Amino acid sequence: MENSTQFEELSKSLTHSFKNAWEALSEEEIKTCFAFNEDYKHFLNKGKTERESANEILRLAKEKGFKNIDLFLEGKEKLQKGSKVYAMNRDKSIVLFVIGEKPLKEGMNVVGAHIDVPRLDLKPFPLYEDSDMAFFKTHYYGGIKKYQWTAMPLALHGVVYNKNNEKIEVVIGEDESDPILAITDLLPHLAKDQSSKTLAEGIDGETLNVLVGHMPIGDDKTKDKVKLNVLKILSEKYDIKEEDFLSAEFEIVPAGKAKDLGLDRSMISAYGHDDRVCSYTGLLAMFDLDNVQTTACGMFMDKEEVGSQGNTGSQSRYFENIVAELIALQEPNYNDLFLRRCISNTSVLSGDVGAAYDPNYAGAYDKKNSAHIGKGVQLVKYTGARGKGGCNDANAEFLGEVRKIFNDNNIVWQIGELGKVDQGGGGTIAYILANSNAEVVDCGVPVLSMHAPYEVVSKVDVYMTFKAYRAFLNR
Repeated sequence: MENSTQFEELSKSLTHSFKNAWEALSEEEIKTCFAFNEDYKHFLNKGKTERESANEILRLAKEKGFKNIDLFLEGKEKLQKGSKVYAMNRDKSIVLFVIGEKPLKEGMNVVGAHIDVPRLDLKPFPLYEDSDMAFFKTHYYGGIKKYQWTAMPLALHGVVYNKNNEKIEVVIGEDESDPILAITDLLPHLAKDQSSKTLAEGIDGETLNVLVGHMPIGDDKTKDKVKLNVLKILSEKYDIKEEDFLSAEFEIVPAGKAKDLGLDRSMISAYGHDDRVCSYTGLLAMFDLDNVQTTACGMFMDKEEVGSQGNTGSQSRYFENIVAELIALQEPNYNDLFLRRCISNTSVLSGDVGAAYDPNYAGAYDKKNSAHIGKGVQLVKYTGARGKGGCNDANAEFLGEVRKIFNDNNIVWQIGELGKVDQGGGGTIAYILANSNAEVVDCGVPVLSMHAPYEVVSKVDVYMTFKAYRAFLNR
């Protein structure tokens, strides 16, 4: 019995297992966790596109006292310790700063996430009629399983600029009184050929056509009567003509609101957890800062799902340009070395979701090295595919520093990777700032059914991610 006790103590001191985060919370903190997630669901419902998310972030930031960078650049506001600054890029990405006591050239603490989500975009000339039905043609955006988008309620979100270059915002399918849209699927009785194909081949990208109408108008001389009726409805409600589609950005997204999942309401099923869950937790962490020594920054970016290119993605020079503008306000004799030193002295949590272990598909994962829902925020040392191709691989020094921050602040965390070595892989925005010499590691919420129209997260992981980001930005 004495030896048994001795080895039990030895095992306890030398081995490690990840905790269940629910068991680490008091009853009072569980209530706080649930309340936090109610606000998160509201955020999801308000922002189903990158434009809507950016504008919701802007609205919330203004309520918390963040001010447009232009006011500082024009001399109407003085940049000083505690200044709260936002910079909006083309209504699709937004960056927030809380200015610290140290000069910016000495670096920042950054949480960077993205607000774009896999979806279906309307083609530039989308509306057509076939067999007395009107359809929108689409082009899918990001990594989707095409079959998941058929036979389910869909909504249309977007903006259009008419011939007078006036902006018109459109949302159809979200209000209880709205009609929904849908993509049809083939009945199983006639699906012999379809069923013999792989999942990837079962639905072709060119057949993801959205059914939008069936009722004709006109007389015997009228062509495409159903299409004409759809155009008439759009014209009457939104003053949109067919030519206006050419200068529009319309997105097809799942209709409906974020909902509690499970009899215990411990999870959330919603469209767009990847990666609005890290964006929201990063945003709330920025709101909860006070008297930071090092400038804190929250990046909420577009285009991650297609490689982060473009002027609103993380590969754009926009972020560096904004940081340079802020440094120039602090340093009268600004030169480009200040910006380079700032980035080199910057530490980043690349806020992106991870793949949670799913026992229904156990063969795709290395269970011991996968994140699990309910075990807290996830650190991912490296991403990439197979031989770590395209990855950022965080160094041991920085990973150890982040680990200490989490442990010192009683944050339940875990570590994982994206599935088995040769199963596939993926990447985030981590490598982009790492290429500029910042210290970066991926850190976010484990997700089930990632990239499906409805994804699943644990409320306790969402809450722990908020606490992790807050502690990191406050370091």
